Amino acid sequence: MASDIYLDANATSPVLPSAIAAAVEAMEAQFGNPSSSHATGLRARRILDTTRARARRVLGAGPGRVLFTSGATEGIQTAVLSALVAVRERRAAGEDCGDLLVYGATEHKAVSESLAHWNRLLGTGLTLLALPVDAAGRHRLDVLRDLAPRAAMVCTMAANNETGAISDLDGIARVLRESGSKAYWMVDCVQALGKLPLDLANTRIDYAPFSGHKLHAPKGIGILYVRDGAPYTPLMIGGGQEGGQRSGTENMAGIAALGAVLAALEEGTTFRGHAELAAMRDRLAATLRDAFPAIVFNAPFEHTLPTTLNFAVPGVSSKDLLDLFDAAGVRVSAGSACSAAKAAPSYVLDAMGLPLWRSGGAVRLSIGPLADDAFVDAACARIRHCGEALRASRFKDGSPGVMQVSGDGRYGWIVFDATTCVVIDPPRDQLERIAALARDAGLRVLDVDVADHATVELDDGSHAPCIVIGGAVLARLPDGWLLGDADAGHLRRTAVRHVFGAVDAGRLARVAHDGAVICHGADVDGLAWATPRARDGGTAGQLHQDTLDVFLRRHEDALLVDVREAFEAAAGPMVLHGRAARNVPLSRLAEHVAGWLAEPARPIVFVCRSGNRSAKAATLLRRAGHAQAWTVVGGLALA
Repeated sequence: MASDIYLDANATSPVLPSAIAAAVEAMEAQFGNPSSSHATGLRARRILDTTRARARRVLGAGPGRVLFTSGATEGIQTAVLSALVAVRERRAAGEDCGDLLVYGATEHKAVSESLAHWNRLLGTGLTLLALPVDAAGRHRLDVLRDLAPRAAMVCTMAANNETGAISDLDGIARVLRESGSKAYWMVDCVQALGKLPLDLANTRIDYAPFSGHKLHAPKGIGILYVRDGAPYTPLMIGGGQEGGQRSGTENMAGIAALGAVLAALEEGTTFRGHAELAAMRDRLAATLRDAFPAIVFNAPFEHTLPTTLNFAVPGVSSKDLLDLFDAAGVRVSAGSACSAAKAAPSYVLDAMGLPLWRSGGAVRLSIGPLADDAFVDAACARIRHCGEALRASRFKDGSPGVMQVSGDGRYGWIVFDATTCVVIDPPRDQLERIAALARDAGLRVLDVDVADHATVELDDGSHAPCIVIGGAVLARLPDGWLLGDADAGHLRRTAVRHVFGAVDAGRLARVAHDGAVICHGADVDGLAWATPRARDGGTAGQLHQDTLDVFLRRHEDALLVDVREAFEAAAGPMVLHGRAARNVPLSRLAEHVAGWLAEPARPIVFVCRSGNRSAKAATLLRRAGHAQAWTVVGGLALA
């Protein structure tokens, strides 16, 4: 498999070599507790003090507090707690301090959820209100101007993690100042470190959380800046560390590593500057346009970080794009890594007013300030390869063929040959994708409702209108379709290969045999398709990475099947333990099941990227009656 091209730096970043060395040194030689008064402890204390001093200089913290935390989420929690405790105390003293908690509509969910959490626990009874953004992802200052006099706290971010949109912090500060607002102001600076100039002491910002792993430090270490004079309530009390402001023995390995990153920022030659990064971003964008000519970028470059590209391709889902890139060894994401497991449109892009196909089909590509020209060259070459793979026909192996499309909780089916296709019961939200699939493959979509079809005789003596496709006939019944090979105008039940729709069971037994594959319009017992003789239950046999090689050597006749989509296989063919896998996409499985069932003793080993699709394939085949269907747990990702 090709080496990774990691383009997901906004999610996390590889640790800087000097940071790794500093962490190892802190664990091996400087392992003391910085609270100890002996020499070993004092050496650890020096690491703590040196790193804090560097952080002050890099952040422009002035007399403000600089605390080490476990990361941005802890910093956000601490800032919100501190502000709301102060609001409660001011209110108890009779002071008017506002009734709104205002947060940017595109903020990380850690912000809105922290506000709701502490507002409830502290009983402050404030109203949470999302500050809208414009089409570029920047806060609506006109709306903030109306809300500011009532705001108890305002939470915005320096730059958005999904789109890279840079906030107009000077404009926000001006609105707060001119409105006379006494609101506490937190700015999420996670994406700002190393990418935007920072001079926090000369701003109105009260709280600014940072996370080390976004800029080549390890996970589990962060910084919270608190403006001098801003209220502060410790989130954790106990041992009195951090001057009593954040108890718990310090993460000295993480702090030492963060100190190495801060030292590199101060030194100024390790990380790329804004102009260099912008030039790299422009090269990547140009390559993406060449690879995917219909691409749309979701945020204007003039208002975004030079490290971030957020885009969508009409007719191609974000899942398909992610699978395509991943197959080629290119690591990108669909948005925030913290919510990547949730299959939903981006709330960030929704807040910007973008149409559903863009918010639901978005992909984020992000580089870090360590990127260089050689890395971008390699990334561009891999992106071009992805474009070529996507343009490869998804209907390439077999005529006629059957493909499943899923959406709205339902299944539709495409029956096709080399030139034409018929679409049966397509889910409404898949119409655009189906049209793109047919267009890319050069297929003409036949109208199934035309009146002048030929007819074919069925075994129950009835005649059904039919469409001839790829030498087979697709016969239309009142409640479904039959696909099979006709002989002299007669489609015998033994020649029916596929049944689509909810054909009446009594009639089904008269017109199709029990080996036909029944393709459902919705899940039936968790299945997209089955055979009339399908067994209840039955789960995939599991092969783990450490047993796969032995299994394949023991079963030389085993068929290794790659169930990724055809464009994924084109982007990165699968070879495991010296054996090339045959590509049969999960969406095309119903087309091949009859042939596999004809060899019940031959092991069929399914593999995919993560093990999810292969488990579905093996379960489907086992329930159809094949006892030797297996899935490779963890898939290619763990191979």
